[in-house]
Amino acid sequence: MQSDLFSSEHVVRPATAPGMYLENAKCVKYAVDGEMFARQGSMVAFRGDLAFERKGQGVGGMLKRAVTGEGLPLMAVRGRGEAWFAHEAQNCFVVAIGAGDEFTVNGRNVLCFDASLAYEIRTVKGSGIAGGGLFNSVFTGQGRLGLVCDGNPLVIPVTPEQPVYVDTDAVVGWTARLQTSLHRSQSIGSMLRGGSGEAVQLMLRGEGHVVVRPSEATPHKAQQH
Repeated sequence: MQSDLFSSEHVVRPATAPGMYLENAKCVKYAVDGEMFARQGSMVAFRGDLAFERKGQGVGGMLKRAVTGEGLPLMAVRGRGEAWFAHEAQNCFVVAIGAGDEFTVNGRNVLCFDASLAYEIRTVKGSGIAGGGLFNSVFTGQGRLGLVCDGNPLVIPVTPEQPVYVDTDAVVGWTARLQTSLHRSQSIGSMLRGGSGEAVQLMLRGEGHVVVRPSEATPHKAQQH
């Protein structure tokens, strides 16, 4: 059979070592030798001796959403083999978290991660009772974290001299040692006239980076995640 479909661009290669790799821009491959975690329904293919176990509303109560309190359903993948993970053809990225690192991420952007990573759900400091996914998961330890994002993310440096203001529905995550608070950029008069649609943002200050998707999450998307 002849087709560009079967060219080396698309044919997968065997993994050379256990762990997480970018298969292509839309898919993460994980060579499992033991245990790892992924969001339920994200496995698109696998080979080898692998078992998938439902983890309900998440491991240890992580990744709860802000308004509803619901979690992102996770699954444990155990055994030896290769598995491929993707979500709605979103772009995939792999973040290597080292000893002493900390990465805060919105649950809707988590695809899969090493079992060696520790994680806990935290309320974003300074967010009060506002919505927009302000309960995020903080990953620490040493290992790899697979993320998904609608489009190519913006990675914006944050410095003490230049804080960054991000839409709460667009933020993907941020690095350690950044302080957060809510910022109102709209005057009372503007609100009374109908508003600009950009009333409140999350302000990050300190030294680090914030990752933002190039669009806000729609209400339909937010409910799905």
